[in-house]
Amino acid sequence: MLQNPLLDVWKREAVAYTGWLSIPSAWSAEVMAHAGYDALVIDLQHGLIDAAGMLGMLQAIATTPVPSLVRVPWNEPSALMRPLDAGAYGVLCPMISTRAECEAFVAACRYPPRGIRSFGPTRSLVSIGSDYVARAESFALTFAQIETVEGLANVEAIASVPGLTGLYVGPWDLSLGMGLPILGNLLDEDLLRACDTILETAFRHNLVAGIYTKSAEDGVRMASRGFRLVNIAIDSALLQQGAAAEILKARQFKER
Repeated sequence: MLQNPLLDVWKREAVAYTGWLSIPSAWSAEVMAHAGYDALVIDLQHGLIDAAGMLGMLQAIATTPVPSLVRVPWNEPSALMRPLDAGAYGVLCPMISTRAECEAFVAACRYPPRGIRSFGPTRSLVSIGSDYVARAESFALTFAQIETVEGLANVEAIASVPGLTGLYVGPWDLSLGMGLPILGNLLDEDLLRACDTILETAFRHNLVAGIYTKSAEDGVRMASRGFRLVNIAIDSALLQQGAAAEILKARQFKER
């Protein structure tokens, strides 16, 4: 039966570098899966992907040993259960701002008696194994996204929710809520202090600390601070940057 490789990464206190998927394409997901990332995150909140697209992307990624996580659209039970039933190795839930919201999030991802998750792991029984239900907590990783000023203020209470895997910083929304002049600027001292507060709280509660960044440079710096689930790239930006770079080179050659 499959094992969740992310658990081994964190047991070694290593960093899992992830790629972010916003393009609704099984092919681009497969390409990213073969690129060497430690895990991939399928974004159903701000990406262009629906439930059917998610399934195809999960199947494409499964041609490799790379684990798939899903960022759900919102903290709603069916939105949380569907990716887990489809074979995702865990979920990121946006905009968790209170302990009650986190309790509802975790409960939707845990089978009774620990939670309210309904039985129906349709693909998980095939892709992960027939003993999926007995091992579901290993494949239902739960990351609460801390990305509001209220969530930052309540981070201690959020982190104390039983069954939570980790805290995940959303720097863009957090800096927006903090009124900072540049969104997602991981060199901003105020934003870094907020990130460190979340990081230190995760450590105290034996949780994995994660964060979204948009570059290897930012990602490595945040990993050096102690974050262990670190996004470093998004598919749409990689495509845009690569395409722009090639046409620029072509035009420069033409002008010589």
